[in-house]
Amino acid sequence: MGEWVQIAGPDGTFRAYVARPSGTPKAAVVVIQEIFGVNAVMRGKADWLAREGFLAVAPDLFWKLGKDIEITDQTEAEWSQAFDYFKRFDLDAGVKDIQATIAYAREQVSAGKVGAVGYCLGGLLGYLTATRTDADASVGYYGVNIPAFLGEAADIRAPLMLHVAGKDGFVDEKAQKAMKDGLAGSPLVTLHNYPERDHAFTREGGQNYHAADAQTADARTIAFFRQHLA
Repeated sequence: MGEWVQIAGPDGTFRAYVARPSGTPKAAVVVIQEIFGVNAVMRGKADWLAREGFLAVAPDLFWKLGKDIEITDQTEAEWSQAFDYFKRFDLDAGVKDIQATIAYAREQVSAGKVGAVGYCLGGLLGYLTATRTDADASVGYYGVNIPAFLGEAADIRAPLMLHVAGKDGFVDEKAQKAMKDGLAGSPLVTLHNYPERDHAFTREGGQNYHAADAQTADARTIAFFRQHLA
């Protein structure tokens, strides 16, 4: 369903996976990767959004760390490699590449509206997309380390939805409370809590995948994008 394109960013050109709907797209959505690169799982998320009528663009945000990084969550060696990428990743530069991707996506849709959705590291970047870019709506799934950036909450200018896993092994109860308290005053923010779920509960093939709650979260995301983008 998809194809690879090249996008010009502020620091250089990087690749992005593009999935196109069968008809005229309702709008565009930037798909923000986990720590495993734009792998089959992320391409699958883009393909899902395309089936829902959106043009989906998944930029390779790890392009400075290695060429065409695509690994899985199936081995300890890959997890170790993924965490190394995560530690070396420049968040600020990544957000700038997301903004460049948003600009590319706007040129592809006549309606002009562009949203973003991210997972894990991408969940944090989804939050930062809401605070630092001109995206029209953003979604974050089980974003990590958002409390460290709550000082930017006042900069949210467009609707933001966050899916929070209540038993997230990477986001403890203290961090979840800080996030909820810090965002409670914003009328633009919607938080959905999944009390029994662990991190990455929508990652098909992952050990924490939960089909029913993944379906619930995804339905909320599609409704959110249709409300704010279409």
